[in-house]
Amino acid sequence: MNLGLRNKKAIVCGSTQGIGKAIAVGLAKQGVSLTLIARNESVLKEVVDTLDTSLAQNHNYLCVDFADNQFAKKIEILEKTNYDILINNTGGPASGPIADASAEDFLLAFKMHLLNNQILIQKVVGGMKKKSFGRIINIISTSVKAPIPGLGVSNTIRAAVANWAKTLSLELGSYGITVNNVLPGFTNTNRLKSLIEKKSSILGKSKIEVENEMKKSVPLNRFGEASEVANATIFLSSPAASYINGINLPVDGGRTSSL
Repeated sequence: MNLGLRNKKAIVCGSTQGIGKAIAVGLAKQGVSLTLIARNESVLKEVVDTLDTSLAQNHNYLCVDFADNQFAKKIEILEKTNYDILINNTGGPASGPIADASAEDFLLAFKMHLLNNQILIQKVVGGMKKKSFGRIINIISTSVKAPIPGLGVSNTIRAAVANWAKTLSLELGSYGITVNNVLPGFTNTNRLKSLIEKKSSILGKSKIEVENEMKKSVPLNRFGEASEVANATIFLSSPAASYINGINLPVDGGRTSSL
């Protein structure tokens, strides 16, 4: 399906693995020129070298750590390009009960997920307004609809990002800029593997047992693939999704029980 994305320019954060990488690969196949952002330069180079360029796309990267206090300064270069699409995607906070989390845990998560999103949108919104076109998509979590046990800090911060995004969608819609959230469920990524390992250790069960129990909670009875989350994200990035704004879209196999 041709989604009308050829010649668009996009920033994809957290794009060296998992969902972020799958989004980058998918957007490139649609003819989008990409700027990848992540903290591992050698892997960034590898991913850029594998991206589709058959439609004259021009890909580059920016190596920066979302935990870096100089984050805002290090991404100033993004203002030199008029981007059409921004994919905010950052690895989730460590798991654990909310009562055990320190103030520093919350502050770091708030900086990495909300403050940095705010800094990023301020780099691209001006160009989007000039074009009367923009897509801002945040990869967050189904926890914004129903908190996930054992992810106290993540549940809190993801909800903050969802409300930030909804507010932004109300402010930017009249400029042809949409803001939406994609909520991945259990997705085959390194993040899920680490959560399974930790849960296995805490419960004294094998990883296979933990995996099977988790799959049973999904109506489709399986984990999702990063490419499936990417497909939803790519559609929301396109002109075809021009009248979809301010939503939380679960891509979770039907696991989330709320509407």
